[in-house]
Amino acid sequence: MSETKKNADIIGVQSDLGAEKSGFNLAPLAMRNAGLCGRLSSLGISVNDKGDILPASCRGSKHTMDFTRVADVNKKLYERVLDSLQAGAFPIILGGDHSISAGSITAAAKHFGDIGVIWIDAHGDFNNEESSFSGSINGMPFSAVCGLGPYKMLPATGYYVNPKRAVLIGARDLDVLERPRLRDAGATVFTIHDIDLLGMKEVIGRAIKIAGSGTKGIYVSFDIDSVTPESAPGVGFPVHRGLTVREAFFMAEMLFECGKVLALDMVEVNPVLDDRNKTAVLACELILSLMGKTLY
Repeated sequence: MSETKKNADIIGVQSDLGAEKSGFNLAPLAMRNAGLCGRLSSLGISVNDKGDILPASCRGSKHTMDFTRVADVNKKLYERVLDSLQAGAFPIILGGDHSISAGSITAAAKHFGDIGVIWIDAHGDFNNEESSFSGSINGMPFSAVCGLGPYKMLPATGYYVNPKRAVLIGARDLDVLERPRLRDAGATVFTIHDIDLLGMKEVIGRAIKIAGSGTKGIYVSFDIDSVTPESAPGVGFPVHRGLTVREAFFMAEMLFECGKVLALDMVEVNPVLDDRNKTAVLACELILSLMGKTLY
């Protein structure tokens, strides 16, 4: 069994800049209100709450292609995560729409060098400006961190994840042009059908092997909309027939057991759309399992 990480830095990001809907900026508060910090401490983890990153103010309405402000947030997050890793801590990033992962994962790639990524999401997030129909920036960060653009949402260039060490789990809503981009890049995709067919034990085992072999470790980027919306209603882009709660927890437990996880994002919680903080509580519980909470 892997040892629990002893020092964790909580970094909130109050950003919904990459999404078409508002409300993701309230996610860090919602997860803290679910008791995250105190419950991490009960696992024997020394918790340092680093507070929240706030986007620069802007007059007028938010635009789906606001790369300038997204890049500014990602630069701040990049610096915060890099400082955390250099201090020997385990960063836990609370978001926020998924565009923030371009900042956090780039920091880990800078610090460790070769890393793998397990991207848990109903969507591919592997678009660039040319392939995206909606123009939503939160549909692009997985592509960006793999060095396939858009580069202007990244806080620094030259620190990329090898797509052949990148795994997408739980996909069930892939854009038409995302599919060939994922294939051509060499990324591994486990759709919800693959999980039905193979079982979560086999899927997460393969994912850990792909992302963890020949790398310094694995960055986990967990979009809560990967879970079926009946259990996680507080998301911006719900897609039915997702991961069951038990599958999500089993995956989190196996990721902890492998002992290779370097840092994690928990993103796309939207308290405005939630039901009595149900989704934030689930996200908090999944973080605890990723950090070593056991049943016995």
